[in-house]
Amino acid sequence: MNIGIIVFPGSNCDRDVRWATEGCLGISTSFLWHETTDLSGYDAIVIPGGFSYGDYLRCGAIARFAPVLNSLISFVDKGGKVLGICNGFQILTELGLLQGALTRNKNLHFICDRANLSIESTKSSWMKNYKKHDSISLPIAHGEGRYQCSNDVLKKLQDDDSIALRYAHNPNGSINDIAGITNKKGNVLGMMPHPERACDDALGNIDGKSILSTLLS
Repeated sequence: MNIGIIVFPGSNCDRDVRWATEGCLGISTSFLWHETTDLSGYDAIVIPGGFSYGDYLRCGAIARFAPVLNSLISFVDKGGKVLGICNGFQILTELGLLQGALTRNKNLHFICDRANLSIESTKSSWMKNYKKHDSISLPIAHGEGRYQCSNDVLKKLQDDDSIALRYAHNPNGSINDIAGITNKKGNVLGMMPHPERACDDALGNIDGKSILSTLLS
């Protein structure tokens, strides 16, 4: 079993994810350069946080054209699991694998803090270790984390039970307090909080461990 972490110019959380998956969970993990097109042999893919291509134009707007992401669409269509964290979530919306968009925080400031979250859906395997409305705490670090979508898209997310995580105290102005969503099938999860920064007892929080452990389930 093997996890691939996509690395773009400007990614800066790729090593954090590898430490969490391989160092803390013992899951074989490899880096995938953005020019890669072969995803065979990988059971799950993570798009990490950071500032792909310097976040020029807007977050994820350039990264979505990377060769590896053409292969990622096929990977998802075949049922492969994909986790997008922070900038990874932004890229997944730009790519169209998740609905909506991530925009500038309501106060226009970068936020680096810890966020209390509520588990809103246990439909997908990502949240199988939780019960609905369980509370967890994860770090956040973003300037463009405000999730926005049309009323029609919001209704579809609600009808499909695709809202995975909500903020207990909304830090960025996201509609409906949304912190993370899945696609309808449930094999793609995008989230602004950083589970990889909450996997080691030395960091004082292991709430992210349960989410990352489901990458191979």
